[in-house]
Parts: sequence; structure tokens; C-alpha cells
Amino acid sequence: MKHARFIVEGREQSGTVVDGKIQSSSGKVYEESEIDVWLAPFKPNKMVGLALNYADHADELGLEKPKEPVLFIKPNSSIVGHKSPVYYPDGATYMHYENELAVVIGKEGRNIKKEDAMDYVKGYTIANDVTVRDFVNNMYRPPVRAKGHDTFGPMGPYFVDKEDIPDVNNIELRSYVNGELRQQGNTKDLIYGIEELIEFISSFMTLEENDVIWTGTPKGISHVYPGDHVRLEIDYLGALENDILDGRTDQVAAGGAESAKTNS
Repeated sequence: MKHARFIVEGREQSGTVVDGKIQSSSGKVYEESEIDVWLAPFKPNKMVGLALNYADHADELGLEKPKEPVLFIKPNSSIVGHKSPVYYPDGATYMHYENELAVVIGKEGRNIKKEDAMDYVKGYTIANDVTVRDFVNNMYRPPVRAKGHDTFGPMGPYFVDKEDIPDVNNIELRSYVNGELRQQGNTKDLIYGIEELIEFISSFMTLEENDVIWTGTPKGISHVYPGDHVRLEIDYLGALENDILDGRTDQVAAGGAESAKTNS
């Protein structure tokens, strides 16, 4: 089942997709076009990101494949929903999308074994790990400034139950900019799969309900500019769309921060 959070008729609501329409928890049915604001499809707890988790992406950046998962924390203040703007920071010279399968944890666990890992997963969503490459110097320096700006964490449009994905280790990811296919990959090419990541992360960190693991992006990143429209697709999960807007003025940057707060 697909789940959504949104604002319509002046209030925040949640619902599920039924026959292509969104049925709110109150029973009222909406067309997607009637949604005023799409929120992140659930309220995340902590968010753990993966760098260089596809071999082809490491190759395109001229970096070695990591000997163990390379992690960073994605701040919750970066979250925005489907169709919300992403603001291009003042002074940035290279900003890009990163299409990622986001794994949502369903229950608390520590020292989880790989063979039990999927018992701790409740579902998946699409995440865009927006990055300013200017601020990534090497993979051993946490890229907080590169990835932590307000609006740099689009998620959605839906949260999809794990039971609805036939084989999460073999699904396609596609990224379009202004309708042009720029990025394509498959989760079968992850260096560290979902089970391995859960085992590794939980070996030193308690995983809790609604924690999110951003599993990394495949080859195909490219510069995006103010005015561009970005569409990320993952099989079974739908399509996450966001426009890139210019954040150079204080007024627009403040609007970006407010948008992030609204969508978290």
C-alpha cells in the first residue's frame, strides 16, 4: 500500500492510494491534483546516508570503492516533499541530484544480524540527496555542508509497504532533468545491500522506528540550475518531482527554510 501526508482544505492529513486517488484517514477521496502541499510521506526519526555505495558512481568521481560503508547524517531540517522547491545556494558552482532508495525502519533494534535485517524494515520511499559538490573534499570528511542545506532532502511522494515490492534488491532508478534521462541504475548494483547496511549500522547505533537509511546513488549525476525540473523515479515507488529555484536573495532563502519546516 502507498501512504501519503499532505495539506488540503487548510489542514494536514494522511491517507493511502486507492484506485489512483488518495483516500484520507477521514474517508474523503482526493485527486492528486487537489493536493495543496505534499509533505514527506512520514515523519522521519534520524536519517543515515551512504556515500559511494554504487561502484559506477565511485568510478565517475574517480574514487576508490570504500572498504566499509561510508556514512553521514542527513539533517531532518533538509526535508521537503514532492513538488516543493529546492533552493540553489548563493555561490554554489555545482549542485546535483542523487536518486536514492530510502529504507524505512519499522522497529527498534541493535546488533541486528544480516539474516534478520529485513524483519526490521517496514517500507521504502524515494529520496533526493541534493548535494553541492563544491563542499565535498574527500569521503572521510562528513559532507554536512554539501548535503545539509534546507530543502536538500526531498522525499516522497509516497511511503510504500515492503510487502508491495517483489524484490527490492532488483529495482530500477531513473532521474530526469527537464524531461531528459540523466541517470539510470539498479539496486542490484549496490556495493553494500540493505541487509548488510542494517547489520553494520546497528552494530554501533540503535535503529529505531522511522529511522531512514539513504542507500546511495548510481552513476549519472549532473549539474542542475535554477529553473530546472527534476523528476526521480524508482520502480513501484512512483515519481518524486521538484523544481530548482534561485536562493541567492535573503528573501528567497528564508522562504526555502520555511518550506523545509513545513514539509518535515
